[in-house]
Amino acid sequence: MSNVTVLPLGGLGEIGKNMMLVEHDGRIVVIDVGLRFPTPEMVGIDLVLPDFSYLRERARDVEAIVITHGHEDHLGALPWVIRELAAEHEAPPVYGGPLTMAMASSKLDEHRLRDVELVKMDTSESIELGPFQLELVHMTHSIPDACAVALGTELGTVLITGDYKFDQTPVDGPPADVSRLAELGREGVLLLCGDSTNVDRDGFSASESRVGRHLEEVFSRCEGRIVVTSFASNIHRVQQVIDAATALDRKVALVGRSMRKNVSIGRRLGHIEVPDGMLIGPREVGDHPDERVVIISTGSQGEPLSALRRMAYRDHPQVQLKDGDTVVFSATPVPGNERAVNETIDRLYHIGCDVITNKDAPVHASGHGHAEEVKLMLNLVKPRYVMPIHGDFKRLRLHAELAEAVGVAPEDIFQGDNGLPLRIDERGARFTERKQAGMVFVDGVEIGDVADVALRDRRMLSADGIFVVVVTIAEQDGSSVADPEVIFRGVPFMDEAGELVGEIRETVQGTLQHAASEEIREVDLLQQMLHDALAQLVYDRLRRRPMVLPVVVEV
Repeated sequence: MSNVTVLPLGGLGEIGKNMMLVEHDGRIVVIDVGLRFPTPEMVGIDLVLPDFSYLRERARDVEAIVITHGHEDHLGALPWVIRELAAEHEAPPVYGGPLTMAMASSKLDEHRLRDVELVKMDTSESIELGPFQLELVHMTHSIPDACAVALGTELGTVLITGDYKFDQTPVDGPPADVSRLAELGREGVLLLCGDSTNVDRDGFSASESRVGRHLEEVFSRCEGRIVVTSFASNIHRVQQVIDAATALDRKVALVGRSMRKNVSIGRRLGHIEVPDGMLIGPREVGDHPDERVVIISTGSQGEPLSALRRMAYRDHPQVQLKDGDTVVFSATPVPGNERAVNETIDRLYHIGCDVITNKDAPVHASGHGHAEEVKLMLNLVKPRYVMPIHGDFKRLRLHAELAEAVGVAPEDIFQGDNGLPLRIDERGARFTERKQAGMVFVDGVEIGDVADVALRDRRMLSADGIFVVVVTIAEQDGSSVADPEVIFRGVPFMDEAGELVGEIRETVQGTLQHAASEEIREVDLLQQMLHDALAQLVYDRLRRRPMVLPVVVEV
């Protein structure tokens, strides 16, 4: 019996790391390979990827990877996925719009992956991918070339919306292809997997085109330098900042590697137009009067190593912020990033900067549709089944409620989870046996499953420090032959607990005597006994739990 199975590996129950597998007749098409950024408790972790070990096991069955648009939460994991799949089998081709493929190429180049077939698709095309018929449908979002993915199968079309809004006055290009969505609905959409990001907001989202005039109004009131921070991939927003700066006779400096890279790609593809002589380098900012400078910077989400974050902490090598500067946040925090953004804003106020967010002036428009736009999508495509995606569990439920409100039967709405496959055949749709899914951490440039214990150790080190106790014992009888050496780093309140070192040495001696009476000689057992005794002592004295690391040396 022919069937279609849809397996989300990321993006459900969370905002970020979107990844979806669609399987039909034993062949797989991967839709999006995104990442997300670590939360504060993921100490030392740089990036979070979907766990795609299931996909690695099925590497020979992968027909293609299709990317809906160039944002990191849909494209960012591509180099790691390609490297892992290529290790098992030849890397599959990657499909997407021209800008999306240019960004994919740049990202793969950074990882020295240059033998990957990147196919630029036009939204008027329809191509065969094994048992699938692939079509991209033009959508509007906060980046050009955003598309929905329609995968035709024997049972009907699986439509994955990607990120979208129904903007009737987009900054460049036509609005979303509503007529093609309606045609797909008439032809028969088997399953709709729809963006849930803004289902909790009533009405319709604001048009991107309104932001430009408000940016110019804000700029006109600023007497000093202006710093605008936005997503580096929000090319529409960058263009509007450049237009506002041009109207007010200000020069523009691009700060942040991803900002410079994406603007370069946008200019090459005709999405960004910059007047001659407008751009200046970050080191040239001081050569121009403050009232004649606009800086466009990364860091709108408070990312630890981003340009704006480093400016806020006076750690940027090229731009030093000062009293009288105005910082405009032309973005809203992604859920989970609020704390980092607020910390950055507070540091900016400490410097003396004025800070303007979307609460102060309409300097941002979301790229995700609100509740009425989600209803419009449902009514246009009239799907047989609905599975909300791209949202935390609250948003997935709200999306399901909207689907029911427009007439989809409750039994045809599937609130899923990462790793939970939805199988559709002639008998209907149902969830089947769960597959492995979760998170894979990138620490530096290496990919790996950083165990929970490693993250716990990092949190302990960052919060309470470390004790290292070096014990030297006689090989013959296990007795101590020298005073234990006690080393501590990052331990709070040690000045108030100087006598603790003496107690530690007494505890070591007592533990070794007990071990000798029990005839315990194994080094690993001795270290475990010392750890337990010392950890309890330190907690009793300091009410803290630093990492305790005993080292036993036999002589």
